[in-house]
Amino acid sequence: MSITVIGNIKGGVGKTTIAVNLAMLSSLNKNTVLLVDADEQESASDFTAIRNEKTNGQAGYTCVSLRGRAVRTETIELSKRYDNTFIDVGGRNTDSIRAALTIAEVLLVPFLPTSLDLWGLEHINQLLEEALIYNPNLLAYCFLNRADAVGSDNAESAEIARAITNLTYIDISLGNRKAFRNAITEGVCVVEYKPKDDKAVTEIQELYQFLFRDN
Repeated sequence: MSITVIGNIKGGVGKTTIAVNLAMLSSLNKNTVLLVDADEQESASDFTAIRNEKTNGQAGYTCVSLRGRAVRTETIELSKRYDNTFIDVGGRNTDSIRAALTIAEVLLVPFLPTSLDLWGLEHINQLLEEALIYNPNLLAYCFLNRADAVGSDNAESAEIARAITNLTYIDISLGNRKAFRNAITEGVCVVEYKPKDDKAVTEIQELYQFLFRDN
């Protein structure tokens, strides 16, 4: 049983896309999966509704919507029934983020190669300082999402991210690919999406393999 949080306090970083793709990859790997939508925008729940409609209710995972302290209390009980649990959390509801971090084994923080996103990482770092008091075994990683195809912004952003105290930068980046966006619109993960985008598939699989590298 594992609990992974995909989170950021800054919106628009693609965390829900990553959360649902990881959940579906886990399901395709024959695991029972719980996806907790702890974001007020409820994008993960909306996506799951689309997927259930297109698969006759066979999304491949269970999705529940929780907020605030319930993210901790309800997830602790529900996660016992599943192999892997993924919590999609973000926005300004720091109560939900704090609750999620107290029970997580791993935090994944996607960020874009922009100054605003790097400032957001500093705020996440402050939340981590609090969380590590109660959850000292929490592992926190950040990585580039929607990385630029060319230019120096990726490398410069990565260098700054490496210096953040409680976050470990991992050299796995997801490109700014239409396949991720189109797959979400169709209610599928990028591995299922046709026509297949080999680069997008490789990127999300690398992230998944990093997350479950010890399994």
